[in-house]
Amino acid sequence: MTSAREHPLYDILRRRIAIIDGAMGTTIRTYGMKEADIRGERFKDSKKDLLNNGDLFSLTQPKLIGDIHRRFLEAGADIIETNTFGATSITQSEFFVDDPREHGGRKDPAFYEKIIDDPFLGNLAWEINEQSAKQCRAWADRVANETGRPRFVAGAIGPLTVSLSNSPDADDPGFRVVTFDQVKAAYKQQARALIAGGVDLLLVETIFDSLNAKAALVAIREVFDEDGLSASDKELPLMISAAVGRGGETLISAQTTEAFWNAVAHAKPLSVGLNCSLGPDLMYPFLSELSEKADVAISCYPNAGLPNPLSETGFDLGPADMARYLGDFARAGLINIAGGCCGNTPDHIAAIAKALEGKPPREIGQIEAAA
Repeated sequence: MTSAREHPLYDILRRRIAIIDGAMGTTIRTYGMKEADIRGERFKDSKKDLLNNGDLFSLTQPKLIGDIHRRFLEAGADIIETNTFGATSITQSEFFVDDPREHGGRKDPAFYEKIIDDPFLGNLAWEINEQSAKQCRAWADRVANETGRPRFVAGAIGPLTVSLSNSPDADDPGFRVVTFDQVKAAYKQQARALIAGGVDLLLVETIFDSLNAKAALVAIREVFDEDGLSASDKELPLMISAAVGRGGETLISAQTTEAFWNAVAHAKPLSVGLNCSLGPDLMYPFLSELSEKADVAISCYPNAGLPNPLSETGFDLGPADMARYLGDFARAGLINIAGGCCGNTPDHIAAIAKALEGKPPREIGQIEAAA
């Protein structure tokens, strides 16, 4: 992959802590969208509920998504993510295909082979990724031109709704619902569409299953090789970020923080980090370990604490709380990229950006060693 020093973000990471945006899903919910809003005219006859399919808003409510990008950029984000966390044919099938388990069947590789080959799902996944990337690109460029400060678009690649590491059947531990090649195929389509839409980076995020992440990384590598993007000036840099549990393990594959880094280091990412998870306080020791072990930039964008249905955002921590925790991370010399995941609105990102202003980034020598 492109080395850290070959990418424009390197200069920012060398001089200061870069800011990544917050939670698209959380912020969408503050707009009070209803089922009819996400369906629009195009999906009005869909048989299943779509409101939790937030990626679909990029097609049915593009002005809403653009407004959220604008707000995160004006809050101080250097990097904004595309609205594509679940924009693969595999994940979209949850909203558009009948679940065979409801009729006495089961999801298995034969089922997912049909999903991968389904033209409707494939075209839908491509369109969501490409359009979301274009929307993100337009706002990043607009705000960059207005402020004279470069902004970057990260193509968000989520973890899927299936696992390659674990069986869902306690009586058949060797069973897997999906194959590595099927997951890779879904990710290849997503990566190609994000690149077609004009992203600057590819972000494999919220990794709970390292084997799923491996499939994403292999998919991206194959896209670069097959599409003539293997030259260092054409490859897009990678950001890689995992979700961890209380023991510091990726949640399903049960790898420790150090083992996770060893599993993805071969991809030579621009950054590796932790996001989502249990909130910043419980993330601290695992972020510290990753910062010590990894020789690339470190990113951190935690949930705003633990879920709380009585909170306005659905999570415990407000902007001032997140700013305090991320400020502590910066003072400890742990981070190069900071922001927020679930529960973090533009107000949270603005508070984090203000708290980190002037704080030195994690030692740049560690990044240079990898370049």
